Amino acid sequence: MTDTRCRVFLVEDEALVAMMIEDLIGDLGCDVDQTAVRLDEALASARTGTFDMALLDLNLAGARSYPVADVLRERGIPFAFLTGYRAGDLEEAYRATPILVKPFRRTDLQAILAILSDSRQTA
Repeated sequence: MTDTRCRVFLVEDEALVAMMIEDLIGDLGCDVDQTAVRLDEALASARTGTFDMALLDLNLAGARSYPVADVLRERGIPFAFLTGYRAGDLEEAYRATPILVKPFRRTDLQAILAILSDSRQTA
């Protein structure tokens, strides 16, 4: 990670999980810039937000977050999925996307943030 704090967009529909992730992200030297719990608000933030990277819960109350991923991809913002699914369960177009498998450890989150930071710097 760099000297400046990275700004993370978090999309997570479980309040307790979101709070835990926000705390961990802060402990790892980043700031949660925005949090969304529903697909419509996640899409709005994805279109206009000023963050460096995003973590997307794949399943938002039964709706997939692929439309949010599409917007982030178009904007060149690196993202990873948060999910209990495996890479093989993702739609074909997203199988190369980094995945943070729930439940995860702090070191797993740290590794994903580093991957996203590296991909942002090489883009």
